[in-house]
Amino acid sequence: MSGFRTERDSMGEVQVPADAYYGAQTQRAVENFQISGNTLPPSLIHAMGQVKLAAAHANRDIGKLAGTGKNPLNDTQIKALIAAATEVAEGKFDDQFPIDVYQTGSGTSSNMNVNEVISNRAIEILGEDRFAPEKSVHPNDHVNMGQSTNDTFPTAIHVALASSIHNLLIPGLEKFAASLAQKAKDWDQIIKIGRTHLADATPLRLGQEFGGFARQLELCVERAKRAAAAVYELPVGGTAVGSGINTHPEFGHRVSAELAKLTGIAFVEAANHFEANAQRDGLVECHAELKTIATTLFNVSNNIRWLGSGPRCGFYEVKIPDLQPGSSIMPGKVNPVMCESMMQASTRVIGNDQTITMSGAAGGQFQLNIMMPVMGFTALESIHLLANSSNEFVRLCSDNMEANKEACNAAVENSLSMVTSLNPHIGYEKASALAKEAFKSGKTIRELCTEQKILPEETLKEALDPMSMTEPQA
Repeated sequence: MSGFRTERDSMGEVQVPADAYYGAQTQRAVENFQISGNTLPPSLIHAMGQVKLAAAHANRDIGKLAGTGKNPLNDTQIKALIAAATEVAEGKFDDQFPIDVYQTGSGTSSNMNVNEVISNRAIEILGEDRFAPEKSVHPNDHVNMGQSTNDTFPTAIHVALASSIHNLLIPGLEKFAASLAQKAKDWDQIIKIGRTHLADATPLRLGQEFGGFARQLELCVERAKRAAAAVYELPVGGTAVGSGINTHPEFGHRVSAELAKLTGIAFVEAANHFEANAQRDGLVECHAELKTIATTLFNVSNNIRWLGSGPRCGFYEVKIPDLQPGSSIMPGKVNPVMCESMMQASTRVIGNDQTITMSGAAGGQFQLNIMMPVMGFTALESIHLLANSSNEFVRLCSDNMEANKEACNAAVENSLSMVTSLNPHIGYEKASALAKEAFKSGKTIRELCTEQKILPEETLKEALDPMSMTEPQA
């Protein structure tokens, strides 16, 4: 076949693209799993490279790679293996990982994909023929030494998730929280009407409302930290079923410590490898926090969308930046597109949580969960959606929002809920009757009270001061 080379594995010969760094097992998976066209995300490939790099360091330090077993490596070969794993971790071979997400449930195909690429790249670094049938740096014997897909693939998922949360999600949420907190400070003296049940309520300051939004985002940051902490324990060292067969007793600890050093994240060896291999409860817990963050982002962006509704027939208390024409038929119409974008992304994450939950609950039998590729793919998608939505919302919306002070003030005086501050003076029943009369007559509470001389002028002025209604009164 033109453009192909012949590779062999335990099942026989396979035609592999001529220049590919991967080999027979990867090609079989490419042919078997033509499902979605979605491959594993780069962040997960990089994490797999980091796991292989950490494993190579551990096996070198323990003395396994240069040991007396079959096909020991010399120092030059070990350095080549480490260099190749480093390149995969750095993303230099991202185009060499073509396997569909919906593959073997343990991730074996992708694990072997990484093993083959690192093996062949190491051989190339050594100046040898990477297409030769005999591999001086072998994908199984050396790259995968002391490992099973069953412990290294979930380890890579944990590393990818925690790294993405720390490097992408937390900074994005912190930026969003800071943006809202600045608006809360800037708008602290703007009085507006509150709304509960979408009905008029007592006044508050626009800054207080946005201070509440900012606090929601601050809590999201804490939830993101808990999400990352849920995957700090690493399964590596358990090999096939959790027993650690074919690996050194120190291997799991050494690899975990190396990964902590590489990433700056507090990874540790799993307390119990049978639990760590068999169950993905940490991923379920991690994504539950992500779902809660998505719920918050949906709520905050939707509230801002309502506050910006108008400009003439809605609330229009906040002016949302105009970014693009909003209609193909209505000239001049502009929509709150960043709010809508964030709401859609949040909905996707909330839906993703069902995938993670069912994969964790129903995908694990005995010593292995067989839903890991889709769990890793889905959780990473959620992290990137939340992080990117937060960053873009700040850049294109929240930082540039303006308060419409006139609209805020106008609604306050007209609100029937102004009568609430009269309760201590005239009682609930009389105040309720005043509200009904004001609504029927079209008059404001202040006008009606003045006409009927409900309270002395100074007392009424003090009672109906909207600013005083925004704080507790002694």
